[in-house]
Amino acid sequence: MKMLIQKAAERGSSDYGWLKPNYYFSFGGYHNPEKVHFGLLRVLNDDFIAGGGAFPPHPHDNMEIVTIPFTGALKHKDSTGGVGTIQAGDVQIMSAGTGVQHSEANASATDPVTLFQIWIFPKEKNIKPRYDQRNFDANGRINQWQIVVSPQEADAALWINQDARFAMTKLEAGKELAYNNAFKGNGVYLVVINGSIEIDGKQFDKRDAIGISETDNFSIKATADAELLAIEVPMK
Repeated sequence: MKMLIQKAAERGSSDYGWLKPNYYFSFGGYHNPEKVHFGLLRVLNDDFIAGGGAFPPHPHDNMEIVTIPFTGALKHKDSTGGVGTIQAGDVQIMSAGTGVQHSEANASATDPVTLFQIWIFPKEKNIKPRYDQRNFDANGRINQWQIVVSPQEADAALWINQDARFAMTKLEAGKELAYNNAFKGNGVYLVVINGSIEIDGKQFDKRDAIGISETDNFSIKATADAELLAIEVPMK
């Protein structure tokens, strides 16, 4: 098993006033040649959007874009006709495909929004753009994996144009949980949203991330109540 460790304090960051992002990979004005991507995972931004903050309409193409909010509510509008508001418990995906314009705005003038935005390189290029969102009951992830994004129909998750899978869990202190790859040879980028865990004798805390590859399964132990996101992606 190969482990690529990124502690929360090692992330890049910016401060635009209304937007305060932390970057796990090079993005915008932040560039680190050692942190460009993990397999086909290209972007993972941990964003804080102040009340009234908004991204004006901007283009994307040939990228699978997943948004997972933790607090507050975010409004979305795109050129496919996709319109929605997402909040904690929701997951949103947009296949940019041949090209799409979209905007995002904090639904509140006063309360902040916190979220992850994640970009995955697509399996098939130039597909018709599409948008979807869904609410997932957090009780369905207590001490087990809840699949929220997957190309496999049996997973009953949001569809993605890639052999990739997103899974979330709320792991109680002292509990252990195995992760088994959906696709042989994929890597898993595991993010500690909250709490503390141990993998292979190493301790990880809030917002730490671990890129795990060269294995199709591994085990996690919660050393405190923990919330985790596993992003499984092809490595090439």
